[in-house]
Amino acid sequence: MFRSLRRALCAAAAALLLPLAGAQTVHAATAGTHVKATADAPGAGYWHTSGRQILDAAGQPVRIAGVNWFGFETGNQVVHGLWTRDYKSMIDQMRSLGYNTIRLPYSDDILKPGAMPNSIDFSSGKNADLQGLTSLQVMDRIVAYAGQDGLKVILDRHRPDAGGQSALWYTSSVPESTWIADLKALASRYKGQDTVVGIDLHNEPHDPACWGCGDQATDWRLAAERAGDAVLSVNPNLLIFVEGVQTYNGVSGWWGGNLMGAGQYPVRLDVANRVVYSAHDYATSVAQQSWFSDPSFPDNMPGVWDKYWGYLFKQNIAPVWVGEFGTTLQSTVDQKWLAALVGYLRPTSTYGADSFQWTFWSWNPDSGDTGGILKDDWQTVDTVKDGYLTGIKAPLFASSGGSGGGGGGGGGGTSAACAAAYSVSSDWGSGVNADVTVKNTGTTALSSWKVTWTWSGGQKVTSMWNAAYTQSGSTVSATNAAYNGSLAAGASTSFGFSAAPGGAATPTLTCTPA
Repeated sequence: MFRSLRRALCAAAAALLLPLAGAQTVHAATAGTHVKATADAPGAGYWHTSGRQILDAAGQPVRIAGVNWFGFETGNQVVHGLWTRDYKSMIDQMRSLGYNTIRLPYSDDILKPGAMPNSIDFSSGKNADLQGLTSLQVMDRIVAYAGQDGLKVILDRHRPDAGGQSALWYTSSVPESTWIADLKALASRYKGQDTVVGIDLHNEPHDPACWGCGDQATDWRLAAERAGDAVLSVNPNLLIFVEGVQTYNGVSGWWGGNLMGAGQYPVRLDVANRVVYSAHDYATSVAQQSWFSDPSFPDNMPGVWDKYWGYLFKQNIAPVWVGEFGTTLQSTVDQKWLAALVGYLRPTSTYGADSFQWTFWSWNPDSGDTGGILKDDWQTVDTVKDGYLTGIKAPLFASSGGSGGGGGGGGGGTSAACAAAYSVSSDWGSGVNADVTVKNTGTTALSSWKVTWTWSGGQKVTSMWNAAYTQSGSTVSATNAAYNGSLAAGASTSFGFSAAPGGAATPTLTCTPA
């Protein structure tokens, strides 16, 4: 993320290329909906590139349409928001909104022996399976549960340490050898877990980082080749995400957002079809740029994006992933910028996966320059911000089928059995938010399930996600949605709901398989 404390950049004027053909107002086709992650869903296995597209193991094109969930790169050494919510409910909510990928920023600090997370709430059963785990072990749980939910994960080496970002990929305290060793350690750790589809080698290289200058100490393109080959030497199936720099041939842009040199000086790796170029792009809530005050704004923006990174896609050179873009949406300029960018990224309803890849900054509300998809209560969705992204959301991916360390009852061992566990994520007196984890405790797959409970008070469900419900008096019956009824033996899923008032005693849940 390009923080507001940085100096605004000066971007030199340049000839603008033609905008993307077919950019248009997007359709509200996917907001609040799910795409069932079946064996035929895109995204199965590891991915590779072909021209400007990313293809899954079966050769189906995929579109990354996700969010950044930061925190592992900070002093908390874990994703933010777990101080108020269960991590599984957070991932479930991402899925329910139609996001299919999580970019997880981290710093090399979490790979130090004994690195432990802090600021996790374990009350009322929240995050129960994270107690006592190291930061890396928590990341393991997040990866596993995301895969079960049909989401993919991209690991992002965001900072060398929790103190802040660095212009180059190394610092005096974190040399290149440590950077590469840690990248290899993560690549090895998740080898065979195709939920992790790739690694973003270093976040936002900027001056004095160069592209194609040939200086081993500052040429980011050469460093990306060294690191990318090291990652692929231990896990040859991963995608290698390579961000841009700040300045190329005297033309400056956003940190990490300038890929003007990649056409002439491509990243060359020992394993073919693994490079995805990544750009970052922001609005005035982060910093001013010359194009925002151009008299032709926002019509000038497609040409700006073409020049810095869009040409790589349009010329079929490589896939382009906008790994970060965001805004508070407070100003009219920012609103016009986001609308223009969404159109440029190509609506899924028109182009399918033959489109730019993206992850929005950020899921978190605690990004000072942009805010997030969630509002400050870490529960409520900013529906205006989320609404801008509706037309570029894309189908969920095939589930990994793992249990993801989810809760749920213990062991029955009968041919068909399930158990349900109830946890309160927040209770403010007049209302309550809760999560229910459903686990297949039998030995055969389930095609559907039903969870029932009876409250001792006068609580009423006001909304429910990832399940359908009926309520008669104090008794609630929740049945699976179309996409989460099938559970392999040992697998888990979850749903959540809001009810009023709060303060209810934890009910006894009954799970019935089908």
